[in-house]
Amino acid sequence: MSEPHENTPGRGKTPKAREIEPSAPDEFGRVQCWWGDGKGKTTAAMGMGFRAAGHGFRVHMLQFMKGGAASVEDVRGEYNAIRAMPGFSYENAGHYGWHGMRDGSEDTDHESEADAGFERARELVEAARAVDLTEPLDLDGDPEAGMHMLLLDEVVYAANRELVDPDELVKLIETKPDNLELVLTGGHEKPEYLYDGADLVTHVRKEKHQFEEGQRARKGTEY
Repeated sequence: MSEPHENTPGRGKTPKAREIEPSAPDEFGRVQCWWGDGKGKTTAAMGMGFRAAGHGFRVHMLQFMKGGAASVEDVRGEYNAIRAMPGFSYENAGHYGWHGMRDGSEDTDHESEADAGFERARELVEAARAVDLTEPLDLDGDPEAGMHMLLLDEVVYAANRELVDPDELVKLIETKPDNLELVLTGGHEKPEYLYDGADLVTHVRKEKHQFEEGQRARKGTEY
């Protein structure tokens, strides 16, 4: 007779923190999408990024649309945390303000930044294709040296507004390396075009939001 915890994760042992050493995932390669009008899409994606990096996997995040706003400081808490985490890196392809908002930003500038951001996404996917993703990667290496997990934050928002061609995003999914875990976030409108190619789609739905009562973004929760 088998032990009662034999088939459970960790075999019933209490999890403990360990030293982070370069490692490689056994089952990466899926496409995940987080969309909806609720808070927490980026937070969930970054949480997965930290979890993966904690296992010694190489993670990179490319953010679209988030270039700053008058309501937040010029340093986000997640950037400081990512910088302190081995194996996790980020870059920002956003522009000040938000597309379609009366915040002093120009929509043409958002379009230009989104174009450049998506070209960078293609470069990162190609970089991942050039390495063996079943092997450990240098935790301090540049993203050009490959990654096991790529987070494209707010790319769905950009695609829904056609700042990024939705068909090109689908093509990126279809042509990514088999072992690259690809995580997409953003947008309030249902991205029907992604459903065939995505393995996991999560709809983050708003029930109540403090912003509706005039609450500004708070340091430590929204940025």
